[in-house]
Amino acid sequence: MTTTQERAAADAAAAAEAEQLPTGVRRVVPGALGVGVLLVSALVVVAGWHLTQGTSAVGVSDLLGLLTSPGADGAERTLDVLSASRLPRMLAGLLVGFALGVAGAMFQSLARNALASPDTLAVNAGAYFAVALSSVLGVSLPLLVSGGTAFLGGLAAAGLVLALAGRGGASTTRLILAGTVLGLALSALTSMLLVLFAQETTGLFAWGSGSLSQLGPAAVRQMAPVILLALAAGLLLCSRLDIVGLGDDTAGVLGVPVRSTRVLGTLIAVVLSAAAVTLAGPIGFVGLCAPAAARLLGGVVPALRRHLVLLPASGLLGALLVLLSDATLRAFLGAEAALIVPTGVTTTLLGAVVLVVLARSARDAGPTRRPPTGAVAGRSRLRFWIVTGLAGVLAATAGVVGLLAGYTWLLTGDLVNWARGNALPLVEFAIDERSPRVVAALVAGAALALAGTVIQAVCRNPLAEPGIVGITGGAGVGAVVVVTGVGLASTTAVLGAAVAGALIAFAIVYGLAWRNGLDSDRLVLVGIGFSAGATALTTYLLVRSNPYDTPTIFTWLSGTTYGRTWEQVRPVVVLLVVLLPLVWAASRVLDLVALDEDTPRLVGVRLEPARLGLLLAAALLIAGSVSAVGVVGFVGLVAPHAARALVGGSHLRVVPVAMLLGAVLLSVADTVGRTVIAPAQVPAGLVVAIIGAPYFLWLLSRSRA
Repeated sequence: MTTTQERAAADAAAAAEAEQLPTGVRRVVPGALGVGVLLVSALVVVAGWHLTQGTSAVGVSDLLGLLTSPGADGAERTLDVLSASRLPRMLAGLLVGFALGVAGAMFQSLARNALASPDTLAVNAGAYFAVALSSVLGVSLPLLVSGGTAFLGGLAAAGLVLALAGRGGASTTRLILAGTVLGLALSALTSMLLVLFAQETTGLFAWGSGSLSQLGPAAVRQMAPVILLALAAGLLLCSRLDIVGLGDDTAGVLGVPVRSTRVLGTLIAVVLSAAAVTLAGPIGFVGLCAPAAARLLGGVVPALRRHLVLLPASGLLGALLVLLSDATLRAFLGAEAALIVPTGVTTTLLGAVVLVVLARSARDAGPTRRPPTGAVAGRSRLRFWIVTGLAGVLAATAGVVGLLAGYTWLLTGDLVNWARGNALPLVEFAIDERSPRVVAALVAGAALALAGTVIQAVCRNPLAEPGIVGITGGAGVGAVVVVTGVGLASTTAVLGAAVAGALIAFAIVYGLAWRNGLDSDRLVLVGIGFSAGATALTTYLLVRSNPYDTPTIFTWLSGTTYGRTWEQVRPVVVLLVVLLPLVWAASRVLDLVALDEDTPRLVGVRLEPARLGLLLAAALLIAGSVSAVGVVGFVGLVAPHAARALVGGSHLRVVPVAMLLGAVLLSVADTVGRTVIAPAQVPAGLVVAIIGAPYFLWLLSRSRA
């Protein structure tokens, strides 16, 4: 053991001994009591305001009348409204916020990472998927058993994320990337269930964003003991958590079983998260915001640095956040309009802001900082031409198979007759309907791959992709604003809105990530926060739109070529024709930018203008692809990485191969989605996510070396 470790162990032992003394207790208790009184008082005020918000004409005077004149006229009606609707909703918000706040505080302490939470560890996504799967299977479960299903889903997700992040998840970028991508994969699987089994999963979309609506007090009564028991178990671990926060080595010297503490703590936190999901759906980012606020208050009130105070304080702040968000939403929109907007939308928007703020101060990023070309050996020119030729053949084959495949399979002779103008009417109709879809998938896949290649080079991060850095989410919001606001918007309007959304997202993310230069890991983390906010805003627009348009918009947001026309394909082709030569001409700049900060400057490259121009080109490509095929993820991640593995790190070779592989990937995904369960269809974006997420997680596990 080193001298530093001995000194840290001695200091920790002295601190632990001092805290057991009566004087230590006397120093801590007043601060804890003061914080507790303040938070409980604020919670009582907000809860009282929350009870006044609702669709019925029961206001403050009616509630006060129950206390002053319980036998007056109308008191019975007021009591019925309270007991059947408002009180269960308020208690659900209190329990859910409390559970998520405590769970988030425990996750952050166990991972020693301020960005750990039920959302960033994919616990909520895993629990949501498990609940949706049980609904699809037609299994009618009691509430507590349903909570067990959510627990198993959340536990599996959290375990996988922490294993991939390594060493408890202390590396910020690794932890958030692993949790975000696994969450995207689970969300894709859940979305597929919602699309394919619409009847069995009715109402789960809005519930999936977090809804406090309750049919009565039964659910609250069943979940309250679970949450209280989990809190008690967490409080029993407080002394261990205090010491584990000093580091694994120090905790081990002091006799704390680190591994068992992490396992027990994770189980307790997942139980709390699963209980919250079971009661109200996955309400986003409360588990991030509440502990973050409590730790900030720890600078003023030192008592909050001890987990015996931190855990309940985080729970109270979580409850305060949920109730305040729900009451504010109902007061701002009106009770009737707020019924269709999930409470989780508001908390996610707030959480996205907190995530960005924390990301700007995060420093540790771990081995994902390795340049994307750093681990790839050079390849021969012959190999490049062979790979390019094979990729071109695969792309052409994927296009031909896409034309032949569908509910009615065609023959190659039908294609020949169609090209000659001699096809039968049925064949002509089928090919005329399929050809824009096939070309849209090919060109959009190529555009996303090109954009991903640029982003990975500029970020010097092989695990970055358009969706993760927020540009795809911004383009999606722009397009949805036009579709939901204008109705049947023209292709030009959708493209313009997508471009505007992508550029605005790019400007915001780039500006927030800039701090005495552009840090690649900060760019990724800020992008993830922005993506979360964009998703919440999209959900809000979706649930507020015409219900008859919801399935169509939701499918489009999942990435689809359904109903595409040549008018929607042309913009992507034009963007590729204009931007591909520019990016390819900048291949040497991409090679230099991907190395480090100093090399480009030494050879005369103006680094920041080069980055800005390259990212701008990527944003335009993403916007074009979003307008053509909707929101598709992972193509911009998988294709560039596979291209580097095949032809080396030179972008002069990576660019064409990545584009061909991206075209193949999205075209194959589209064909599979159109045929595997024909006549029903699976959106291409969901198929790509299911393929791409395991590949991403494999890349992340390899980067631990």
